[in-house]
Amino acid sequence: MATATASPAARPLNKEDYKTLSLSSLGGTLEFYDFVIYAIYIEVVVKPLFLPLSAAGTIWADVYAWGGFAAGYIARPIGGIIMAHFGDKLGRKKMFTLSVAMMAAPTFVIGIMPTYETIGILAPVLLILMRMLQGAAIGGEMPGAWVFIAEHTPKHRYGLGIGVLTSGITGGIMLGFLVSILIDVVFTKQEVLDYAWRIPFIVGGLFGVISVYLRRFLSETPIFKEMAEKKELAKEIPVVTVMKEHKWACVIVALLTWTLSTTVMVGILMTPNAILPKIYGFEVIDARVVGCILALTLTIGCILFGFLEDKIKTRATMLLAWGGLAVTASIFYYVLTLKPEINTVYWVAALMGLFTGAISTTPIIATRAFPAAIRYSGLSFSYNLAYAVFSAITPMLTLALLAKSPMGPAWYISFVAILGICVAFIPLAYKGYQEKALA
Repeated sequence: MATATASPAARPLNKEDYKTLSLSSLGGTLEFYDFVIYAIYIEVVVKPLFLPLSAAGTIWADVYAWGGFAAGYIARPIGGIIMAHFGDKLGRKKMFTLSVAMMAAPTFVIGIMPTYETIGILAPVLLILMRMLQGAAIGGEMPGAWVFIAEHTPKHRYGLGIGVLTSGITGGIMLGFLVSILIDVVFTKQEVLDYAWRIPFIVGGLFGVISVYLRRFLSETPIFKEMAEKKELAKEIPVVTVMKEHKWACVIVALLTWTLSTTVMVGILMTPNAILPKIYGFEVIDARVVGCILALTLTIGCILFGFLEDKIKTRATMLLAWGGLAVTASIFYYVLTLKPEINTVYWVAALMGLFTGAISTTPIIATRAFPAAIRYSGLSFSYNLAYAVFSAITPMLTLALLAKSPMGPAWYISFVAILGICVAFIPLAYKGYQEKALA
């Protein structure tokens, strides 16, 4: 039986392509903002307002606060697998839109919910529950977004398309830092604790409504429509096919997810929100400016390495991107030990952030590792399951490494960077899924 092509034929990008990329990227920005704003406020809001005073300054405060962040990742496989199932059965666009709506509601609820002082232990319980709902939403969003763009973008612009979309998603991190900096500038610390911390979450809920509206203007992917017309959609439950026939693709995606999750969590989220203020004594606003710089150059790096994928292909791009990250991460965390001027920190953060854009190579490889009929389910299952595992251990492992040496984060990031380079030389990673020839 003939099968739908893995990606649209080679052709120039047209007006419809640009609209799809723009709306998908902007929607991803707004949704990922909702997901990461929690991490930005862990130290200044979550710990003092959602935990009892007796927990202040203890290791249990760190375990709960960053565990709450990880809870969002632990819930990702559930939402991801369910939405991917229907994405492979009913269409990419429907699930792509649903994930945004699912993110907006819990974000808004966090913005209006009472704190520990008002309802006691229910406050941290409700907060974790909202984080898990957010995780279920993002579990469907990111694989869905990558598949959506992979099936819209012509094959000789495939890397750039995925890179641009990933830059939009990471732009949500930058937006989160910008909003938090604005809050710090406009309000006093006491005002932030009293009420102003709610503003970013309430605004995030409104962002979600905007994202749902924007995605009404997107069209279903041509590859899904072709499969539906030819009746080539998966006959059995897609994730069952994934586990039976595509185990090696799942392993590749899981390993690359380890590289992506560690790089984002340690380099972009934990460093400005926990390491800089707690280990090195940075002022909160200075640390957030560093985070904003990291996120800005990360966004640029995603586009750069997506572009290079189309030009110099996978192995060379992975070697340059992940090798560069191992080097620049080592430089960044070493410079911190020298207690430099803040301007120096800004420059080395910008350099590391650029090579953190290596994360865009993960979805580039992952989306082509599965056949089109079960692509959404294959990517969502392997990516979200791996993300749940590695995000659960990464905060505690990073803190443990920091206890051994201030270079601990650099060791961890360098390790996963080298892992990414090794994976790049596996044939399935650089060639993608190949249809078996018919007898």
